[in-house]
Amino acid sequence: MKALILVGGYGTRLRPLTLTRPKPIVEFCNKPMMLHQVEALAAAGVDHIILAVSYRAEMLESEIRQFESQLGITISISMEVEPLGTAGPLALAKDLILEDGKNQPFFVLNSDVVCDFPFKEMIEFHKQHGKEGTIVVTKVEEPSKYGVVVFDESNGRIDRFVEKPQEYVGNKINAGLYIFSTSILNRIQLKPTSIEKEVFPNMAAEGDLFAYVLQGFWMDVGQPKDFLIGSRLYLQFLREKHPDKLTTAHPTSGNSPGSASSTIQGNVLVDPSAQIGHGCRIGPNVVVGPGVTIEDGVCVKNTTILRDSKLRSHSWITNCIVGWRCDIGRWVRMENVCVIGEDVIVKDEIYLNGAKVLPHKSIADNVAEPEIIM
Repeated sequence: MKALILVGGYGTRLRPLTLTRPKPIVEFCNKPMMLHQVEALAAAGVDHIILAVSYRAEMLESEIRQFESQLGITISISMEVEPLGTAGPLALAKDLILEDGKNQPFFVLNSDVVCDFPFKEMIEFHKQHGKEGTIVVTKVEEPSKYGVVVFDESNGRIDRFVEKPQEYVGNKINAGLYIFSTSILNRIQLKPTSIEKEVFPNMAAEGDLFAYVLQGFWMDVGQPKDFLIGSRLYLQFLREKHPDKLTTAHPTSGNSPGSASSTIQGNVLVDPSAQIGHGCRIGPNVVVGPGVTIEDGVCVKNTTILRDSKLRSHSWITNCIVGWRCDIGRWVRMENVCVIGEDVIVKDEIYLNGAKVLPHKSIADNVAEPEIIM
């Protein structure tokens, strides 16, 4: 069985992290974002994954190739010379999708979605209704902010789509996970096309599109605030389904005489190679990546620290994303969804409030109001 993952975007919403790495291989909970999907697809029986690529294709390919033999799958690259939207990549990859002649259904995924992927259940549901397409929908609290999918709750048949409804018509939205029969390829031309706006409405009008309701958590983690919310939801998912994967204690590496051991609070994921000093408070909702060093007396909450970064003593970090190979100084305070790009130095005793810092910068002045540091 095959799957096509849409990884052709520039990741503009997740800048400055995506200025040096394509979004699909930015680590989410200590694993390349796309790898969460690839592993779940392989577990559901998918053996051929096609990546619809444009931005930083070589870096993305080299990163993901290593998982072919590990997972027993084949990965193909479908290169977009120009952006083709969310439907055009299906036409571009048509020959790859059809090459084995088996005419099996295939998955299509947005690359920045995280959830408890229901791929096996999607296959069964799609076979059961026997029509051309199945899209996964998820419940939201404020449907007026989204495009709502209106469908028959008894059988899943989709009636129509309503963009940002001002009056209540439903509370289920498109979750960015699909399974299609290969006949959908006859609907799509090789040109920039929106599958949501130009393909799905016609399929729904013909009774060929059904909705599968996702159970459990879901988040589009393509922008910093949602990345952090998604991390919290994923860590809670681990707590409920795989508690052994969370960190409940971590050896301290500091050597300050008489200092108290560090404490892990709530749901926390720490790579075994990370070093944590004495007297630290880590959590809740914290992800600490490989090679990270956290010195004595540091407090970290609701934050992701990416590979090989250092938090120096007594820094206080909450609701932030710290990029790769950063050096955060002593007694630094960072809050309000700061996003620190790769290889950034923040000097001692600096306050950052909602700052977005581009890669390879050195910050020596306070940032009291949210702004982009170029």
